[in-house]
Amino acid sequence: MQVRKEDGAGGKYMQEFLKNYILSRFSGGVGEIKLEDMDDSSDFEDFVFTTDSYVVTPPVFRGGSIGSLAVCGTSNDLAVMGAKPYVISLSLIIQDGFETRTLERILDDVKYWCDEVGVKVITGDTKVVEVNIEIAINTSGIGKRSEELEKNIEVVREYRDYPYRWVRDRGLSEGDVIIVSGSIAEHGMAVMLEREEFGFEIDVKSDVYPVWLFLRDALKVGGITAMKDPTRGGIAGVLNEMAEKSGVGILIEEEKVPVREEIRGICDALGLDPMNMACEGRVVMGVIEEKADDVLRVLRKHDESAEIIGYATEEFKEVVVKTPIGSKKVLPPPLADPVPRVC
Repeated sequence: MQVRKEDGAGGKYMQEFLKNYILSRFSGGVGEIKLEDMDDSSDFEDFVFTTDSYVVTPPVFRGGSIGSLAVCGTSNDLAVMGAKPYVISLSLIIQDGFETRTLERILDDVKYWCDEVGVKVITGDTKVVEVNIEIAINTSGIGKRSEELEKNIEVVREYRDYPYRWVRDRGLSEGDVIIVSGSIAEHGMAVMLEREEFGFEIDVKSDVYPVWLFLRDALKVGGITAMKDPTRGGIAGVLNEMAEKSGVGILIEEEKVPVREEIRGICDALGLDPMNMACEGRVVMGVIEEKADDVLRVLRKHDESAEIIGYATEEFKEVVVKTPIGSKKVLPPPLADPVPRVC
């Protein structure tokens, strides 16, 4: 057997790969969040820690670059735990002959988003290789407990027992409202259209963005019980993971899921499901029902397309989509990302 690209593409195949080869050898942690929990970060003391490697073709695309992805992606994995991004590392693997002008553009994006988020690059590494990779970036990040996180958990515990110190992707309970922070599939579509010559005339760019810049305000409102950023595998992957870990089902209203009509049209033409496509500046969250409208109001100050798309239920254990005509269908986890090498 050989490793396949699907084994790292964010869907069911990657979950199986991690369980068979990684988690069978390594487990445990030093805090609440264990490696086998496969959450977005793991904790130690009052900090959370995450790491990610980025490969994308092309490395500069509509609305961003691999540099934007590295900073925003790593800070987002910290932010969805309720942590304030603090410091990151930056490691580069660069192909021999890579254009320095493109490298400068990528590094400028790294600096821009570090400044926006308020994180510092404090260590790193650089390698130049002969293999055909253009450029790959690894960033690790540390986030710290925040006043916003403490306020959020305090509000949640006014309504029910919440046993976690961080916002966990397994924190859903029956009745929690599911919110997506903005329109979906824009990163995956932007990269695909940059890479392929389909001839579609559409103004779309990556949604890459540091979610802490709006999550900090949502956490101040409080009531958020679960969060995840829908990168590889899209919101279909995230919803299934949150449901499975929380032991509840999720009912989604299809017409409530925010997708730009142009993107929906291209997906229909190409046989793609926007719910499976990667986002890089969105959050899927569960919120106490009584606080959902308040949280949504804050999110819409950042992005008017933020929407309540459903709720958690104990009536079933799957993710179920209610169609506009009233029928229901199970939304399975994706096998892999339909657009390879988008992050």
